[in-house]
Amino acid sequence: MWFIGWKGPSGFSASSTADQVTQGIDGTSLTAIVTGASSGLGLETTRVLALRGVHVVMAVRNVDTGMNVKETILKEIPTAEIDVMELDLSSMASVRKFAEDYKSSGLPLNILINNAGVMATPFMLTQDNIELQFATNHLETMKKTVLECNREGRIVIVSSEAHRFAYSEGVRFDKINDESGYNSYFAYGQSKLANILHANELSRRLKEEGVEITVNALHPGSIITNILRYHGYVNVIANMVGKYFLKNVQQGAATQCYVALHPQVKGISGEYFMDSNKANPTSQAKDSELAKKLWEFSVSLTNQK
Repeated sequence: MWFIGWKGPSGFSASSTADQVTQGIDGTSLTAIVTGASSGLGLETTRVLALRGVHVVMAVRNVDTGMNVKETILKEIPTAEIDVMELDLSSMASVRKFAEDYKSSGLPLNILINNAGVMATPFMLTQDNIELQFATNHLETMKKTVLECNREGRIVIVSSEAHRFAYSEGVRFDKINDESGYNSYFAYGQSKLANILHANELSRRLKEEGVEITVNALHPGSIITNILRYHGYVNVIANMVGKYFLKNVQQGAATQCYVALHPQVKGISGEYFMDSNKANPTSQAKDSELAKKLWEFSVSLTNQK
């Protein structure tokens, strides 16, 4: 359990905070995009990266909320470099516009943290695996940055241990939009399994290209954030007892900050992390053929060539 504080090979544990795992790291030459940056793990990740000198671009659905968060962080860290840009990952048009706006901004890109997400939503039709579209749209910018600054790029994808509880077949390619067989928790597990599979396949492709960009997935831990907003009764109970058994946001953001910044992770790609240490996902998550099939399926959904 996280509160025991057992330390893994990295020297960190489930009780380590994002501040602790990035202590002493200088990120002043780096630029990062953090999705879902206006609350929860995204907000804490933004704060800690900014604290370490990283120029952070907050990719958020609500720009006004994002600006308020930026001002709050600037009060704590007056030297922080933070930009706020609109991005709605459920809208292909928004994703494309964000990519175009970012490219025209001329900003480099060293770190991409795909943090945004929802948990066990009611059934709704939307573009699936939008993370592929988002990451793909920024690969060229990241490749250019890697060549210009001769420094490794990192893509960090927030998954979950919930990937262990996907549908039995893993990914229901032929039933993605089938409402009759939809189960909100299995569908969430499916999406988190897809996160890991996508990270592995993207990592494989970048290695084949010889590009110095790593891609890793992670489980942030069981924490209380607004990710349970679609389950009011669960949210109420979790908030009542969670503080005694679950991670706080500072601990929850630790692993993604560790994977994004720590020198121990240099050159490591296609791995799954938990509690700021390497962990073992399911055999399905390590299935290379399933990962390739998901990639092609996602490309067909997002109409990317």
